[in-house]
Amino acid sequence: MLVGAAQINVSIGRKKENLSKCLSLVKAAGGQHLDLLAFPECALTGYVFNSYDEAFPMAETIPGESTNLLKEACHKYQITTLVGLLEHDGGKIYNTAVLINPEGLVGKYRKSHTLCLGADRYILPGEDLPVFSLYQAKVGILICYDQRFPEPARVLALKGAQVILTPANLPQGAEAYPNFLNQARACENRLFIVHANRVGRERNVQFIGRSQIIDCSGRILAEGSSTNEEIIKAQIKPEQANLKHVVNAPGEYEFNIFRDRRPDLYGLITEPDIE
Repeated sequence: MLVGAAQINVSIGRKKENLSKCLSLVKAAGGQHLDLLAFPECALTGYVFNSYDEAFPMAETIPGESTNLLKEACHKYQITTLVGLLEHDGGKIYNTAVLINPEGLVGKYRKSHTLCLGADRYILPGEDLPVFSLYQAKVGILICYDQRFPEPARVLALKGAQVILTPANLPQGAEAYPNFLNQARACENRLFIVHANRVGRERNVQFIGRSQIIDCSGRILAEGSSTNEEIIKAQIKPEQANLKHVVNAPGEYEFNIFRDRRPDLYGLITEPDIE
């Protein structure tokens, strides 16, 4: 399975311009025979909004105008894509990533962990961690800050995810993600990570790029620069993520990352309101 991450600059509030860029890159990725291309968080809308009233007009329904055009492109170029956008459902806004394959809309994920930054100040968090079945893989999605927490990735792994797509808008100061968090999530769950971050500057926020594709051992297969728009890509074998029982020396050095867990010790994790 040939997967890619589109590391792009995004123009805040210029949805048609951003969509046009995404459609062009879907075409280019199809020409390179990629099976899947992931775009950053809020790739269609931008992220550093200063109010709900500013953000809401940029949001749209799913399905909607943008997802319909992306669906046509995915069908034409026989590729699966993940694109971040602001979604509105009634008067509510969600930070959403939508997964589309050549047959149409596969599903969507709403960012479940929010922080005090940009559009996250005005969105509602999602309430589910779904796993989607593609032709070649079982795929989960986590958006940016979600990756700061080990629990969501572990839940997706326990649900059978072989690949986690992690669209992001990482600003300066968030270098921990490409430095070690992305690799840790891949290694501790023995699955693949496709991390699509953005570059450029939006208002007073500088983004750090360094999109990554990481294998089950935590090894970086591809990494983008900190400044350039580009598509990074790598060949992966999703079925390798099914191997949770690793035998280095039979009967002498083995481990099973699911069987060896101790859920009886982890109850505190589920307690709310711990400072």
